[in-house]
Formats: sequence, C-alpha cells, structure tokens
Amino acid sequence: MSGDWNWLQNNCAKGDTIVATTPITELPVLVGFEDATPLLSAPEALRAQADRDGYLFFKKLLPADVVLDLRRQLLDVLDRFGWLQPEAEPRMGLANPAAVADLAGWGGAGVTQAAYLAIQKLELFHCLPHHPKLIRMYETLFGKAVLPHPRNIARLMIPSPGAVPTPIHQDFIHIQGTRNVWTAWIPFGDVPRELGGLAVLRGSHKQGVLAVAPAAGAGGLEAILCNINLPWIEHDYEVGDVLTFHSCTVHKALPNRLGNRVRLSCDYRYQPGDEDVEEKSLKPHMQIADWSELYAGWPDSDLKYYWTKHNLALSPWNETIRWQKERICD
Repeated sequence: MSGDWNWLQNNCAKGDTIVATTPITELPVLVGFEDATPLLSAPEALRAQADRDGYLFFKKLLPADVVLDLRRQLLDVLDRFGWLQPEAEPRMGLANPAAVADLAGWGGAGVTQAAYLAIQKLELFHCLPHHPKLIRMYETLFGKAVLPHPRNIARLMIPSPGAVPTPIHQDFIHIQGTRNVWTAWIPFGDVPRELGGLAVLRGSHKQGVLAVAPAAGAGGLEAILCNINLPWIEHDYEVGDVLTFHSCTVHKALPNRLGNRVRLSCDYRYQPGDEDVEEKSLKPHMQIADWSELYAGWPDSDLKYYWTKHNLALSPWNETIRWQKERICD
C-alpha cells in the first residue's frame, strides 16, 4: 500500500472491541456540507479532510443535463408502471397515491422487482459512474488507479404507506472486500432535507465496524450507536451534487415529509484497483439478472464487462462481520 493510503488504512481498526454503557439515541444535527471542490487541486488537503470527516461533498460536480437525462429515464419507468400522477408531467416526479397504496418495494429499491429490472437495464445508469469527473475525483482521493464497482444501486423512494427510510448503517458490512471503498451518493434531481436526503455521522468512520440489529428498510440491518457523540450532517442537495463517504462512515436516509414527491438517487462505489474486492460487488445488484440480460440492446461499449480486463484480487465473504454479538451496548 502506497503512502497515499497510509491515512486510510487504519480508519476502521480491524477486530476492535467496542465497550459501551449507554446507547445514544439523540445526536446533534448540523446543516450544510463543506464543499471540497477547491481541494481537488490539493490532493494532500483533500485526503486530510477525508481522514477527518469520513466524507467529502462536491457541489455540482456532475453536469446537470446528464443527471436530468437519467432522472427522466428513471421517471419514465415509474410512469410506465402507473405509479405517477397521470395528470402531471412525469418530470415532476409526483406519485399517484391510489396506485402506490399497496406498493411493496423489492429489496430496498423502493419499487417492484420487474420495475427494478427495467432500471438496471438502462445504459446511462451504468455509464454515469464512469463519468470523467467522478473518476478524476477518486484518482485524486486514492492517489492511484480506480476500480468502479459494477454493482450499481438505484434508490427509487416512492412515498407509499409501506415505504421505510434506509436505517442507520455502515456500507462495509454489505460490501466487504477492502475497507477502502467509497460510496458516491448522487441525487437525481434537487433533494431538500424534507424529501429524504442522506445524512452522515461526521467522523464515525474511525469507530470501527459497529454491531448491528435487524431493521426495516434497505439493507435490513441498523448500526448500534454506543457512546458516540458525533454530529449528524444534513444537506439540501441540488442537481449535480455528489456526496462520497468511506465504507465505515455511518449514514442514514431522512424521512420524506413532502407528501407525494418521489426521491431518486443512486449508490455508486469505488476503490483502489489494486486492493481486494468481494465477488458479489462484481455482479448486478441483488443479482436481479445476469450481465448478458442487462447488456441486451446496448451498443458495443468498452464498459461491458470492463472489470474483467483487470487482474483483481478477490476476497471471500465473511458472514461473521455482520453479526458481532460480543460488540453490544451494556
């Protein structure tokens, strides 16, 4: 591991035991991320801020027209399944309360399996994580070549009676492989806090891998916060914004308080190309189909099976990481 990554290697101490006495249920809340865009020309300062906070925020890093094009394609799928108000323009993203009253989201995606398969077949959805501005940002952060994970995740949070915000969690227990994985959370459209944007617990990546308990919402597990007095950071997101955070950074979705508006976002993940990756990160999300089915209809593209061109180090899945029973609050 190069010196560029010495600061990150110990962000999540392996095998640490957390000793705690009282769970903390209410933590301070701050509003507004610090824009890290000026630090892209100062790699050492960028990495220092990443080490301090466990996240980085980039204001309007991506071109709005590209993000809005993908938003349109996502809303077209929802409209095709009849979940949007027929009298409103689909681009408004207004749910039809009668149509979604009995909607049961599949696997935390927020929509049915058939709709999610249609989403996963969108070429632009899988091309966007390779946007040069994203790749350059992660090359600057890592100081080396980048591997974007092909397992791209869409979150189509339709305000239905059964919808549950994503619980407090860390990504590492769901990803594994190297801990030097960073998630890019990208809103597809403006997402004010009231619409249910993402909040991060600043500095929580230094707490190690936390114990978990079963919970409703995407991922099905909630991190147990014990003796942690760190602030939640919330934000009012705009088109083109990118929030990225370390695999051990604690985060959650805020509840949607805007009635019938749909919240669209994604999770794209990145790591240094020479570090280990768990095999499921190379497969479609929730293995909804195989790659040949998702690629059907795409033109010839260098992005098809791009990861097979690299000599990747695979690491086995470790189920014990998810259930560390000795790490509980007393």
